[in-house]
Amino acid sequence: MFENVSAEMLGNIYVGLLGLSVLLYAILDGYDLGVGVLIPPRTETFRDDMIASIGPYWDANETWLVLAIGLLLIAFPEAHSAFLQTLYLPATFMLLGLILRGVAFDFRAKVVQVKKRKWDLVFKYGSLLTTLAQGYMLGIYVTGLRTDIWAQGFALLAAFGVTAAYAFIGACWLILKSEGELQQKAYYWAQRGLYVLGAGIIAVSIANLTLHDDVRALWLSAPWGYVLFAIPTMCFGLLILCGALLKKLPKANGKGEWLPFFIALLIFMLCFAAFGISYYPFIIPGSMTINESLSDASSLRFLLVGVVVVVPVILAYTALVYRIFSGKSEKLSYY
Repeated sequence: MFENVSAEMLGNIYVGLLGLSVLLYAILDGYDLGVGVLIPPRTETFRDDMIASIGPYWDANETWLVLAIGLLLIAFPEAHSAFLQTLYLPATFMLLGLILRGVAFDFRAKVVQVKKRKWDLVFKYGSLLTTLAQGYMLGIYVTGLRTDIWAQGFALLAAFGVTAAYAFIGACWLILKSEGELQQKAYYWAQRGLYVLGAGIIAVSIANLTLHDDVRALWLSAPWGYVLFAIPTMCFGLLILCGALLKKLPKANGKGEWLPFFIALLIFMLCFAAFGISYYPFIIPGSMTINESLSDASSLRFLLVGVVVVVPVILAYTALVYRIFSGKSEKLSYY
């Protein structure tokens, strides 16, 4: 079926699928991780409503992480090996955080009332551990899997930047799905997260230009330089627009509640586009290209048949879930 597809084209197809999986994971699991990070320790009604807002979705959102790791292993085994050899420790912490979230989500609904808060806090700190680990891994990955002091500093910056981004999109999700006092609190969280996210974009963009000579040359050359500098400019335009909306929407009687989350989606996609343009055709920035790490072409052609079936099914299932549970969130029931 795909016998005429060249190895170079296969590499682009699989790296595109990998990029799509990572982007969808960052957006979909990003908001529910952000909601977990924002959980207040002392307000039980907020905690119940916040967890209810992600209840129908959060487990399915992690499908995209599994798919991304699977694609990396199958299509780019050398990159997969190098990635995990360097980042096995933060990857372990990420998995620990995901496990804590899963356990806490179920246990909080089954324990006696006096112990419920403890499991809510486990969910919160499991989410925080996951976001920090993912941000740190992203930072080390962007440096080309370096482990020197400068790379560690950039990774720590990325860890807090990713956590802030997830908290921001999580707050925007709560604006869309909640009502009353929680929604007002979500507006407050989103406004605070807006400033932190803007500062993070500036810091990461500046630091990013110092990491790789090829990336800096691309940013400072025409025509791609114009495109790449336009992306953060558009991001800041969207942040300013979002800031204005966050001040007006609380008085709009429910109109336009979807706009902050939509703007957050656009910002995530623009940042991801800048990342993809900057580092293509590297699968590991500055050290390993797509073609250098690509698996056997005949195997990838065979697996592409399955990919063509599986990915649309996952997309359709995801769309169906969000359609079924559209509207304001309702109280979770386990009985």
